[in-house]
Amino acid sequence: MTAATAPPRRPAAEQRRLEAALTELFERLVTFNQVLGLKVLCFAPAGPQLRFQMRPELVGHYQHGRLHGGVISATLDAMAGLAIMAALGDKHPDESAEQVMHRFARLGTIDLRVDYLRPGIGSHFTASAEVLRLGGRVGSVQMRLVNQDEVLVATGAASYMLS
Repeated sequence: MTAATAPPRRPAAEQRRLEAALTELFERLVTFNQVLGLKVLCFAPAGPQLRFQMRPELVGHYQHGRLHGGVISATLDAMAGLAIMAALGDKHPDESAEQVMHRFARLGTIDLRVDYLRPGIGSHFTASAEVLRLGGRVGSVQMRLVNQDEVLVATGAASYMLS
């Protein structure tokens, strides 16, 4: 794609407003994300990321200090939702931050699959996602969770209702 045919980009100031609104939604307004301690690292549609610190409240196996499987699943679900949000923002660069945020009102998980590959042991964890398809009504995402040493802990695949 050449510069002449590239899709229009959202003005930088409006993109900053959108990212601030997404951060507010994701880190503060979705209170369960607060419980998990999820923090947005990156909104890039090609590779959004989030991180959380290991804490005693997140342990699932008290003898080994492993991350609870439900925390892993919830984190991957949240990560996929963030990826869908970033992709929707990128898909509609002509819309204001407020218009894009309105698109998230009906966003919901249709299907979620998690593969637990290794025990969740670490001081912090980073989740990433790739949107495979963003249709008019359904989006599909693949997710990954790694520890601070980049050891792959879990992968996931999910589908989301967009409208």
